[in-house]
Amino acid sequence: MLQSKTAIVTGGSLGLGAAISLELARDGADVALNYRKHADEANAIAEQIRAMGRRALVVQADVASFGDAQKMVDQVKAEWGRVDILVCNAGINWDGVLWKMTEEQWDTVINTNLKGYFNYLRAVAPLMREQKYGRIVCLTSINGLRGKFGQANYSASKAGIIGLVKTAAKELGKSGVTVNAVAPGLILTDMMTKMPEEAKQASLNETALGRLGEPEDVAHVVSFFCSDFARHVTGEVIKVDGGQYI
Repeated sequence: MLQSKTAIVTGGSLGLGAAISLELARDGADVALNYRKHADEANAIAEQIRAMGRRALVVQADVASFGDAQKMVDQVKAEWGRVDILVCNAGINWDGVLWKMTEEQWDTVINTNLKGYFNYLRAVAPLMREQKYGRIVCLTSINGLRGKFGQANYSASKAGIIGLVKTAAKELGKSGVTVNAVAPGLILTDMMTKMPEEAKQASLNETALGRLGEPEDVAHVVSFFCSDFARHVTGEVIKVDGGQYI
């Protein structure tokens, strides 16, 4: 499905990013993934990708750094000749109610989750325009659509991603580039292990399907957007939440 395609996945060493990196490789793509602190985990994912017969590249890069993003894209282009797919996934949360949230909490989350996505879209856009081909998928959240108590910074960043996706879809469409977003509900990743059980149960109670999501549920939809099955879909936001939003 993605044979001969090259992909960049930000935050590809853990959780959703790891699942997405492996899914793209299973579907035929070579995958470059970045990490900021988790080198061992990133290299372990790369080894799994290589075991599938695909190429893997591991790059230390801070997504909040404009320069790091450009260097990573340049490195992938230099080593593999092109960048066909970009999946922006790296993100953090640092929760607090609005009247107690610090400037540092706000800036850190916005710089990672929203500016980090801009950094990579800005870096790949000239390449994809020149190629007349590209697939960009951005991970947002249902909380970017509805808001969430205690997550003003996170929800604002995820809502901003949706605006970024729709604008990029308009600007890059005539160059053969599609830009879409996937909005997960609560997904059972390592990050969620720190969540109080009552909070997990509250999210479970919201779902129509009566189950919480797994990373593969999101990865399948991301890979679909990267494939030619979705060649006439752009500017869309697909929820993967088991009916949690409704």
